[in-house]
Amino acid sequence: MPSEEVVNGDAAPKKEKKTATAVKLASKQQEISVTEFFEKNKQILGFDSRSKSLLMGIKEAVDNSLDACEEAGFLPDIEVKVERLNDEDYRISIEDNGPGIVHKMMPNVFGRLLYGSRFHALRQSRGQQGIGISATVMYGNITTGKPAHVISKIEGEDEVAWGMDIVIDTKTNRPIVTNDKAFTWEGKEHGTKIEYTIKGRYITGKQSVFEYLKDTAIVNPHAEIVFHDPDGKRYVFERATDIMPPRPKEIKPHPEGMEIGDILKYASNSAQKTVRAFLKNDFSRITDRLATEILEKSKVDGEKKPEKITREDAIAILAAIKTVKIMAPPTDCLSPIGDTLIKKGLMHVLDGLRPDYYATPVTRSPKAVNGNPFIVEAGIVYGGDIPSDGQVQILRFANRVPLLYQQGACAITKAISEMDWRRYGLEQRGGKGIPFGPAIILVHVASTKVPFTSEGKEAIASFPELQSEIGLALRLCARNLKSHLNKLERKKKTHAKFEIVQEILPDMAQKAAAHLNRPVPNLDMTITRIMNVVWVEPSTKKVDKKTRDITYTVYNYTNLPRTFRLHAQLPKEAVNLTLFSNERFMDMNDEGRAQWQITDIQPSEHIEISFELKGDMADTFDAEDIYFSGLNPAMVMGAELLPGDWGIKGMEIVQTDEGDYVEDEEEDAEEVEDLDDE
Repeated sequence: MPSEEVVNGDAAPKKEKKTATAVKLASKQQEISVTEFFEKNKQILGFDSRSKSLLMGIKEAVDNSLDACEEAGFLPDIEVKVERLNDEDYRISIEDNGPGIVHKMMPNVFGRLLYGSRFHALRQSRGQQGIGISATVMYGNITTGKPAHVISKIEGEDEVAWGMDIVIDTKTNRPIVTNDKAFTWEGKEHGTKIEYTIKGRYITGKQSVFEYLKDTAIVNPHAEIVFHDPDGKRYVFERATDIMPPRPKEIKPHPEGMEIGDILKYASNSAQKTVRAFLKNDFSRITDRLATEILEKSKVDGEKKPEKITREDAIAILAAIKTVKIMAPPTDCLSPIGDTLIKKGLMHVLDGLRPDYYATPVTRSPKAVNGNPFIVEAGIVYGGDIPSDGQVQILRFANRVPLLYQQGACAITKAISEMDWRRYGLEQRGGKGIPFGPAIILVHVASTKVPFTSEGKEAIASFPELQSEIGLALRLCARNLKSHLNKLERKKKTHAKFEIVQEILPDMAQKAAAHLNRPVPNLDMTITRIMNVVWVEPSTKKVDKKTRDITYTVYNYTNLPRTFRLHAQLPKEAVNLTLFSNERFMDMNDEGRAQWQITDIQPSEHIEISFELKGDMADTFDAEDIYFSGLNPAMVMGAELLPGDWGIKGMEIVQTDEGDYVEDEEEDAEEVEDLDDE
């Protein structure tokens, strides 16, 4: 018989055994599906306001359409429709001409989060996480209770297309499909269409659907995008070029910038038998010699199995990798826009602002962050009808996708704010912050894995390697702008001087000749001695939409014969035989950099260099972007000294004479100083 506890002579009742708190809590714990998580945390995916949610859904669908078309080699034709059903409900449809989706895969693609083909692939793509379009379907489901309707037809399937309604089961992260039917999609050879209803708010202005599609057209000039707004207006962003971007190839991870966890993860998943083979075969740019050097420096046994690598081994391998010289990542995994197409996209979409100047865009060499290759590109548009009384407009892009939100948190904005733009002709209070002036700054980051700050893919994280590359690209582009502004100022001053000389001297000569009853003297040599410049005057004539006639007239307003070269970067796609038929043409390299030789142009004489550019890219060439070599920069007007980073061996300065001098000698010295600083 159990004993009872005695308290003060009385038998105390036995206490009930309590269930431990931890046990109670454990009984309530259960697995959470990824769909449930994102359903309760929609803001992580960017669905944190009605206006933003409407835009994010369209963005995800358009990104998928562009990726699918490019992978299949089709020039994208995308149609976006926004219909207002009532104050809050909108019906959205996005249709493309891509390769379509296999019928049995349609439910998973549109009705299952974290399902896709690009998450593990090391190559550039717009969609990376397998969340976007299915999250859009989920958001439409939970805000309106209506399913998404998906239609797809794959290439070569005759007339058969498939359509179905899809709802996502948030408990299981599985699609629920109804109305799954085959039908004839009239007039459509292949493509996909998604239609869904969403609670949202349609706005105009900076962060609108229209602005997103306009910016998308800038960095995807090979796409045609048609937009129908809720008021029934139709906008067409026409295809600016038939040139498709290079299709990125899947690569192995690059060892530069990797961390301990990366090495351990790759090692545990490796199919290689030894650490030596693991280093050589599972990473890009690691040769047998480099693998041996890394193992010797790290003192790690190259014959052990990769899965046996310890944390200490990983630390030693990483330390050794930092001491060896490894080639930059291969570029075929990336699809940069390229300087010509950046300019083409900007010109095509921003033509209404009539900019004065498109600074030559810059595409940097590839680098790597955390083992993922990336390339930074930049462009600047200046003047015209661009507002001059406010901050410059910043166009941010990642893998050809516009970033419209969280500008202040983005590495691109930080890099722009940390530059001293006053050196390049823009106003900036205190030498920091976003500059002011009539300019638009474009920055594009292309990577196998863009380091976004969140799953909403709205801002790029500020990794030091990445931010440094953005800064270098911006400086190179800003230098082009400064050179242009300096050249304009010098030409303006010299034009004024030239007009005075041409008007006053002939008038004086005529009066003196009349007074002395003598013939009017030839003043060519007198004007030449006063001006003392070699003048390069560009001229562009628009023949038709796709043809431009380019002429350079070169005047020798110095007192000696001059021999030098002219250089220009031409859009290779627009070059024809007229370029090569000019007797002064020398050669053109694979990048389109052409050279002309001018020999013994006599004082007071002039010569002409003419050629034709024809095709979609003809209008991207700015005749003002002309360079020279072989002369003292102080005596040349209308052209810039050949940049050293062009990789072209020009002429050395072979002629100097005392008195070769122009008024802006101090400015020239400052420009040389800038080049040294860069």
